[in-house]
Amino acid sequence: MNKQAMVGRMLWIMLLANGWVGTALAETTTVKVDDSTFQCIREMTPVRQFYVDNLLGNLKGTLAAANAPEGAIYPPGSVVQLVPTEAMVKRETGFSPATGDWEFFELEVSEQGTSIGKRGFAEVNNRFGKNCFACHAPARDPWDFICETDHGCEPIPIDHKMTGALQRSDLRCGPAELQDGDSIALLKLKAIVVLGQTMTWAKELF
Repeated sequence: MNKQAMVGRMLWIMLLANGWVGTALAETTTVKVDDSTFQCIREMTPVRQFYVDNLLGNLKGTLAAANAPEGAIYPPGSVVQLVPTEAMVKRETGFSPATGDWEFFELEVSEQGTSIGKRGFAEVNNRFGKNCFACHAPARDPWDFICETDHGCEPIPIDHKMTGALQRSDLRCGPAELQDGDSIALLKLKAIVVLGQTMTWAKELF
């Protein structure tokens, strides 16, 4: 190996060691998302009350952003889920500057797997009829659109007991791993959803 080739190889090794190559590749790699992308939520990595993953293999970067005390930008490929039927995926850099490159998903889950019901930006609503992007927008800076209790997002009408019960009863994970009080929490959640749907129907009717 000649001197020039050796210098080039050493430079490449330095870039890899510092994560610069990996970061550049992640920013330019297309993040592919289809039904098979979403699996049992409990197979993802838990962070406080939600779960994360990274479709490009950069789970370390996703966890660093999720645990940054002052907030941080999530790397491409990041997946964030609070409940099995909703998800956020960080697409490739420049995919959607208005949403910080996040794409929102409404999912249908069953024992057979996942199917994407709706995906996009301003088009996707949660089960309470609220627009996902509008709800997450207040957390743009410095939390990169990730909602938590103190991130400025509009509160959703469910508590951690309800979201935990949904996570533990994900149909894709096999038998539910319910804790004390989960059955009651799921009944309350169902009542809230039905009430919300009824109110929406009434508004449209009158």
